[in-house]
Amino acid sequence: MNSKWQVDFFRGVALDFWRLATPLEQTRSEVGLLQRLLRATESSHLLDVPCGNGRHSVELAGRGHRVTGVDLSEEFIEEARSAGAGLPAKWICGDMLDLPWQAEFDGAFCFGNSFGYLDSDNARRFLKAVAATLRPGARFVVQTGMAAESILPGLLQKRWHKVGDIHVLSENQYHPREGRLDIQYTFIRRGVTETRPSSSYVLTVNEICRIHSEAGLEPVEHLSYDAATPFQLGSPGLILVSAKP
Repeated sequence: MNSKWQVDFFRGVALDFWRLATPLEQTRSEVGLLQRLLRATESSHLLDVPCGNGRHSVELAGRGHRVTGVDLSEEFIEEARSAGAGLPAKWICGDMLDLPWQAEFDGAFCFGNSFGYLDSDNARRFLKAVAATLRPGARFVVQTGMAAESILPGLLQKRWHKVGDIHVLSENQYHPREGRLDIQYTFIRRGVTETRPSSSYVLTVNEICRIHSEAGLEPVEHLSYDAATPFQLGSPGLILVSAKP
């Protein structure tokens, strides 16, 4: 699997599917959760990495926060710039592993499963880069559906999804030795078929917490996706809150 598969994946129909799959109500709910978990105030400067089309950051900026979003997809960054015009938001097209700031932000977050795209070495590199961007006491929130306790118990070989006029077949192949899940996505829209490969890495919650600590981000809460209950075996996803000492 090409380690840079994301460069070709996030364009066209794949982005259209993602837009349709994330309604405004979901974004508003997640932003309210982020405000609470990050302990954000109106003066907080927040980092969204990767930011996608800015759906969280635009909403945060609309609520008075200063935000900076980083994403590899030029298509998404242009969409974010358009949606966030006139708001206290800055958009940068770049790699989530390359974060140049030092003690700049009052909080940061990584939503939407992007953390799972990184193998353990690059996950450490990413977390160290995030820690360097944060002021002391700042919090970082990561959301991932690729915790081993979430994804492996109910993993299906094939699964169909439909959102709007887009049908998607996902075909899963798990490689235990590498801890890697390869997913082949087939998008079908109005008779046109496109196939895109993806790859994610599966870590236990213990491993995810450990590499956070090694990077200088001390875990303080591990929650299920609803954020109302602690994470446990079979939870649909993990929300991990950490803090920079």
